Amino acid sequence: MSKIKAENVNVYYGSKQALFDVSIDIAEKEVTALIGPSGCGKSTFLRCLNRMNDVIEICRVEGSIKMDNLELNSRKLDVVRLREKVGMVFQKPNPFPKTIYENVAYGPTIHGIAQSKEEMDQIVETSLKKAALWNEVKDRLDEIGTGLSGGQQQRLCIARAISVSPEVILMDEPCSALDPIATAQIEELIDDLKKEVTIVIVTHSMSQAARVSQKTGFFHLGKLIEFGPTDKIFKNPDNQQTQDYITGRFG
Repeated sequence: MSKIKAENVNVYYGSKQALFDVSIDIAEKEVTALIGPSGCGKSTFLRCLNRMNDVIEICRVEGSIKMDNLELNSRKLDVVRLREKVGMVFQKPNPFPKTIYENVAYGPTIHGIAQSKEEMDQIVETSLKKAALWNEVKDRLDEIGTGLSGGQQQRLCIARAISVSPEVILMDEPCSALDPIATAQIEELIDDLKKEVTIVIVTHSMSQAARVSQKTGFFHLGKLIEFGPTDKIFKNPDNQQTQDYITGRFG
């Protein structure tokens, strides 16, 4: 079943066009990977899905992006509510300079999700468990989140993203700053989370895309060149450009 449907999305930064007629169907409770060379539009497209491009003054987005038939580009859309439904994890772990507990409790506090301290404790514990971090931090929830290792910080950011029970999580190169062990932990986590949420991940690592995703989209020079089941994209793509990129002939 489709969770997000983008049709003819064009993005401009001032007079420069960054995305050209991108149409893509993102399935519910699956991992969709976006691959392609640097500067090809993957992250620009990802930021369209939770209106992060709104913060860039010269950025203009055209076309339709619907989530469960709700038009995300509508002027009337409550962007705060959208970002509650569509969480984001960035390339560099960016915990707030607050305690581990406060990092996870931040979203539920803003959105008024917990009615009591007990309820908030439960949300924090559940989110940290889902992010496979609870056992490592349960005795030091009042320590500052930025004191954790890189991999733990990234899992804390994932716990923070899932604390408001989003329907979609966007991940922009979530492992690029991490070592192989921390990367493997995040990949396991992605595999677990997809049972409950839809995940869209931008990654430079083709092997990562092959490992974690069910569908893959290949971007080049602002265009979506090919999109389909990950297995097919990597083993038997329809497009020569996709083939060339995957086999390392360009990129």
